[in-house]
Amino acid sequence: MRAARFHEYGGAESLVIEQAPDPHPGFGEIRVRVAAAGVNPIDWKLRAGALHQLIPLELPAVPGRDAAGVVDEIGDGVQGVGIGDRVFGLGGVTGATAELVILSAWAHAPDTWSDEQAAGAGLASVTAMGGLNALDSLTGRTLLVEGAAGGVGSAAVEIAVAHGATVIGTAGERNHEFLTSLGAVPTTYGPGLAQRLSALAPHGVDIALDTAASGSLDDLVAITGDPTRVATVADHAGGQRLGTHVVNAENDSTLLAAAAELGRQGRYTPRIEQAYPLERIADAHAHAERGRTRGKIVIRV
Repeated sequence: MRAARFHEYGGAESLVIEQAPDPHPGFGEIRVRVAAAGVNPIDWKLRAGALHQLIPLELPAVPGRDAAGVVDEIGDGVQGVGIGDRVFGLGGVTGATAELVILSAWAHAPDTWSDEQAAGAGLASVTAMGGLNALDSLTGRTLLVEGAAGGVGSAAVEIAVAHGATVIGTAGERNHEFLTSLGAVPTTYGPGLAQRLSALAPHGVDIALDTAASGSLDDLVAITGDPTRVATVADHAGGQRLGTHVVNAENDSTLLAAAAELGRQGRYTPRIEQAYPLERIADAHAHAERGRTRGKIVIRV
């Protein structure tokens, strides 16, 4: 199969397109012929070697954790999916940016989503839903999403709105119109947030989700009045220090199926900032490293 790989830790220029061995599914896994794959912060951090002590890789490695495409091989013990089904989902921490990928968690992709949107939904939706679920019921509550314009943040906004929350989202001013289109009330992040929120939410903010790791957790705890009303999917050290909910993304087919059902209902549409062809994966990684994205970056395979 053709795949993007890196043979040593380094910059985006270390990525090459080459032939790699075809993978095969084990028990409880499926193989997918990839139409598109997502680009997530963990991808470039792993490639750069920033996580090599925590997550050592066997090199050469194929970047990418989530993908969408058509099932072409099914492992033992798998039920509810067939050859030719269009799915999206998650595999290991690497492996997705290739013609073939092994998934351990998946759901049928809604017809309402393009391949690029389905590829962008995997890690973003399970991360967002994990963070939101930690905060219990959303209906009728006012939720602040810190970093609301990014891949996880934008997913959290739409999913929370679909579940009946009033959402205020922080982002740079250039993304305020985007947040409004998602159903959120936009505001800027940084100093003075509590004062801005007092005008936007005179009855207070009930719960908060941090997707940005911008150093704002202390403020979010002060704004909500209780660390158990705050969840972070990005600042694990800060969350542990303060006693907030700290959420890790998990390969959870139930969460993926819930996201897909919202997609079928037209209540959640993964937002794609840019799609790159496989041959330009270095450009995609460089784009992701710059940050400040509006939705997800994906690779068309």
